Amino acid sequence: MPIYEQKCKKCLARFEVLIPFSETKKPIACIECGASSTVRLISRASFALKGAGWAKDGYGSSGTKE
Repeated sequence: MPIYEQKCKKCLARFEVLIPFSETKKPIACIECGASSTVRLISRASFALKGAGWAKDGYGSSGTKE
């Protein structure tokens, strides 16, 4: 199940919710005030390729592996 970040339009609280793909269209209630007027936010991914290890494995090049 993906984690979605939500923001309440009423109290401006931000929170994360685990939601199955089959229920992504249903309204999500705010965990702070209980209002059903929340919006889904676009969050930054926490995935980063750092260091030299991933590059020598061929993930950063378009050529063939050495």
